[in-house]
Amino acid sequence: MRNLWAGLAVLTGACAATPPPPSVPSPPVSAGVAAGSSCRTASASVHFDFESASAAACAVTGERAFSLLITPEHAPPINPSPWYAFRYQATGDAPVSVTLRYLGGQHRYTPKWSDGEGNWRELPVEQTADGKGTVIRLSAASGMVAAQEILSPADSRADLDRWSAASGVPVITLGRSHDGRPIEAVRLGRADAPRLVILLGRQHPPEVSGAVAMEAFVDALAERAASLGDVQVIVVPLLNPDGTARGFWRANRGGIDLNRDWGGFTQPETRAVKTWLDALPAGVRPVLMLDFHSTRTNLFYVQGEAEVTPAQQRFRAAWLDGREAALAGYPFLIEPRDANPGSGTAKNWFHATYAIPAYTYEVADEADRTATRAAARALAHSLLPALDALKD
Repeated sequence: MRNLWAGLAVLTGACAATPPPPSVPSPPVSAGVAAGSSCRTASASVHFDFESASAAACAVTGERAFSLLITPEHAPPINPSPWYAFRYQATGDAPVSVTLRYLGGQHRYTPKWSDGEGNWRELPVEQTADGKGTVIRLSAASGMVAAQEILSPADSRADLDRWSAASGVPVITLGRSHDGRPIEAVRLGRADAPRLVILLGRQHPPEVSGAVAMEAFVDALAERAASLGDVQVIVVPLLNPDGTARGFWRANRGGIDLNRDWGGFTQPETRAVKTWLDALPAGVRPVLMLDFHSTRTNLFYVQGEAEVTPAQQRFRAAWLDGREAALAGYPFLIEPRDANPGSGTAKNWFHATYAIPAYTYEVADEADRTATRAAARALAHSLLPALDALKD
């Protein structure tokens, strides 16, 4: 587990030790600390043995108390999106205490508890006395705790199957990740429809609220897949399946932030999308790209004033402007940003390559899920009429 050795002192309270050089295997983890799989006492245990579990070291600090050091997939600095996910079991009635500490990050996500049946609810937290950790007290005999509700690659595949059934076309595999997982997509609408909308999701694994919005957005489009007219939509809901399955904070299996790889295309996931785009028939051309993400507030990153065309201004006015407070429970901001050349974001690459509106659809981490879904559906319903503003 990367970065584990450097963080053990933080976890256990011991004096810091100099980590071994990269060419030397890390020594065995000291007594009371388990790396990655499980951590147990006579009456309670914590486990990291499922898809999307976080990389963590676990120290036993009491009979029913554990401390987890949540570690990123590569050495800091890294975007502060510290994902955690574990399951626990306990006997007896006393609560189980789990303290979260982070290597290269701070607590960001309100913990969610699940009974294992797909039901999730938020948990209260306390801050540690030193202000550097977060304490979760668990009263149930067993359950799963995660930074956000877990949406796994299997969940993404179930969405694709549902959209495929609605559109009557098969799920397609654009390519393979480093771990060999498929980069899958589905097309809504006619394959020869000349106007193409590209929808991307989960470049960054912890950004679940964006995935919630994307699911509802595509559901609304899939319901009218037979009547999209001259528009087709390619949906890639899980661009980073390895990072999602491995519980990463930001990167893919290659240690790269995929939303900095557009243009360079050094990674198989971004290359898979570009290869598909490069093979489009001559009569089909992208007209819009939406990239679903999460951040601390609801907002859309759109083209800046120096780079937007009159047609793109008309599209934004028809689709977003004036609706910032119009969607119940889902206020949002619109933030124009001129491209930073060479930044490698999907937003910048699609706009520069195809001269189209390319927006980042950001959903607040803790946005109300019901309002998020309703807003996404409303925005999807109004998208097609707004696209007409792009016509000459």
